Amino acid sequence: MSDDETNPVLLYDGVCGFCNRSVQTIIRHDRRGDMRFAALQSEYGRAIVSRHAQLQNVDSLVLVEQIDGEEKVFIHSTGALRVAAYLGGWWKLCLIAYIIPRPVRDFVYRLFARYRYRLFGKYDTCPIPSPEVRSRFLDRAG
Repeated sequence: MSDDETNPVLLYDGVCGFCNRSVQTIIRHDRRGDMRFAALQSEYGRAIVSRHAQLQNVDSLVLVEQIDGEEKVFIHSTGALRVAAYLGGWWKLCLIAYIIPRPVRDFVYRLFARYRYRLFGKYDTCPIPSPEVRSRFLDRAG
């Protein structure tokens, strides 16, 4: 497997203002620089969704990891917490949220996700990443 196939991939809502700002924050704090990104709306994102039935109604964040040679997906609050664990440093303080039962964490996550466009705006199309980080985005388009 190539590095792109073993590195974690964060799928995100490419038209969501909050999601795009979150991706930029992750890029700034990713010391290893090996997390990859793809919009859920991209060909790559749609291919991942098609392989995992539990992703059919997910429209915000999906963390895709290769674990023991198998593609695993993490959604909602668990996906966000795994990103915090990946980033390390002070981001690991977020992991205290694991003491909250997952259904409660996911309820809060989904509630925020429902209102994210109203709070942070929505793009007409997915913004194009800057040339400095373009290689970290997997769009598999054309």
